[in-house]
Amino acid sequence: MIALLKGFLADKHPSRIILETGGVGYDVQVPLSTFYTLGEPGAALTLRIHTHVREDVIALYGFATSLEQDLFERLIAISGVGPKLALAVLSGIEPADLIRAVRLGDVARLTAIPGVGKKTAERIGLELKDRLPASAQGMGQAQAAPAPGDQLREDLLSALLNLGYQRASAEKAIAKTLDESRELPFDAALRDVLRRLMVKR
Repeated sequence: MIALLKGFLADKHPSRIILETGGVGYDVQVPLSTFYTLGEPGAALTLRIHTHVREDVIALYGFATSLEQDLFERLIAISGVGPKLALAVLSGIEPADLIRAVRLGDVARLTAIPGVGKKTAERIGLELKDRLPASAQGMGQAQAAPAPGDQLREDLLSALLNLGYQRASAEKAIAKTLDESRELPFDAALRDVLRRLMVKR
């Protein structure tokens, strides 16, 4: 089984990339949370890999962080949730937000993810609640609701820390993004912050 691939990015499209190593190009499916952290083709790249074997098909799923991979593997262990839906879940919600929604039993937040109906959301919330990865300890605990701008800042920081960014650089990039606009939705704000971080590299 392939557990990790290290090489360079040969090509990329949302949800699917080609990672080349040793003269071989691997077709790897990735969630958007991982996709947004990728550089341009030619950039060095290391991904954690889940190898999924189904009849005569071998599919590779890649993740920038161990938390993303852990959540993916726990999702596909749930009855009725296959790799395609698990990838859609991780593409439609950040790991920290998913953990928070599961802990709070927030079915409405889960059904906001494209492809996730109410019954599936309830099943995910029920079965994942007691099977969250150890690295999720303390994440998503219920707290007093902060102001909208502060909530966005906290969500962005949590997502970036989960993706492996240093707190100091993440906070600076978030501050610049929010100084320009506090009205951005989470996904747009995250893309803007990631763009700023990648420019610094």
